[in-house]
Amino acid sequence: MSRRFRMTVAYDGTDFHGFAEHPDARTVMGELRTTIERVTRQTAHLVGAGRTDAGVHGWGQVVSGDLPDSMDEAALADLQRRVNRMLAPEIAVRDAEFTDDPDFNARFSASYRHYRYHIVNTPEPHPLLARTAWHVPQPLQLWAMQLACDPLIGEHDFSTFCRRPKVSEGKPQRSMTRRVLSAGWKEVPGDVPGLLRFEIRATAFCHQMVRSIVGTLVDVGHGKLHAGDMRAILLRGDRAAAGQVAPPQGLVLWEVGYSTGPTRSAGA
Repeated sequence: MSRRFRMTVAYDGTDFHGFAEHPDARTVMGELRTTIERVTRQTAHLVGAGRTDAGVHGWGQVVSGDLPDSMDEAALADLQRRVNRMLAPEIAVRDAEFTDDPDFNARFSASYRHYRYHIVNTPEPHPLLARTAWHVPQPLQLWAMQLACDPLIGEHDFSTFCRRPKVSEGKPQRSMTRRVLSAGWKEVPGDVPGLLRFEIRATAFCHQMVRSIVGTLVDVGHGKLHAGDMRAILLRGDRAAAGQVAPPQGLVLWEVGYSTGPTRSAGA
């Protein structure tokens, strides 16, 4: 017998080949699974809420799996402490708990994913944010970038902004239709001048969707595109119509929500 658990996991993705396990590369899930198995001395089958790319970070990634039913809350807390000690500072389990739902699945039970993307918009780079933000030295028109977000809200075919997965012969193409719940830009007040934040929430995302949207919105901010062009670009369904793909370091999986309530990963 076993007990289903869930963890909220944060990580600096700079030196990982993405989140999902890969047999020939160092990944966040691979490190987490291996470490849990070392502590529990049992095979661990883990599921993550989102598959972030190489260089992309996580603050509210959710992982679910099963542990022996002999483990109680104190043992789970001890597991969290030991895993954190072994994986610091790149990976941290922010919280861990058993769930009453034996069918809970970090991926398939999720009702939304929420991403943030940060840009440092100053002439000079910010060395302390080089791993977590995209430095864009040319001035950006934030109002235009915000206006261009409006057409993204709702359910659309996001083929323009998605990298299509390879499809086996005889199988149909996967749908690129997604439902975006919110999207917008703001300037982040504080000690870092020129720090801009893009936030987007959707029921699901396709590969490189957020980074492609950000790259296109930056073209709007530079005046290469007009805010009114965004709807036409979206409707074209053609990757060539989108702007550059923004670099990975500015992106972070911030929160994953569930119908039973959001995880304790929001933070703000």
